[in-house]
Amino acid sequence: MSDRKYRKYERLYRQIDELIKKSSNNPVSNMVTLIAVLHHKIPYFFWTGFYLLTNGKLQVGPYQGSLACIDLEKDTGVCWKAVNSNKTVIVPDVEAFPGHIACDSRSRSEIVVPLYDEKNKLCGVLDVDSRELNSFDETDARWLEKIIHLVYHPQS
Repeated sequence: MSDRKYRKYERLYRQIDELIKKSSNNPVSNMVTLIAVLHHKIPYFFWTGFYLLTNGKLQVGPYQGSLACIDLEKDTGVCWKAVNSNKTVIVPDVEAFPGHIACDSRSRSEIVVPLYDEKNKLCGVLDVDSRELNSFDETDARWLEKIIHLVYHPQS
């Protein structure tokens, strides 16, 4: 784990927490704020967004980056793997992932983190793509898990 990466995530966590505490009690507004900060502050984040579970479908929510797939085919791709396993999934090379859904062919690596609502029910995922191979590691996973917890559970 890079100490520099850890410190950057620590600062971003505090910034996002403060922004949410100041002005929002709305999970969608929290998602939008979180996505904007992460997408523009972490250079290797190429596509950053949420896919939300709606009537058994995984559909695009707030995001920044190139045009997204609206519906993700059920039980296919990295996002559905994170939903079905209830775990964060790190993919160093999307070309090597069976059933990968390529919404943008420039994406090379990916991390997907489950999102839980205020009742701790899985309600979607945070999906981040990079144009570089091997962009994501356990530091990204742990901090992104902590950061997206703020969507429904801002710190007091």
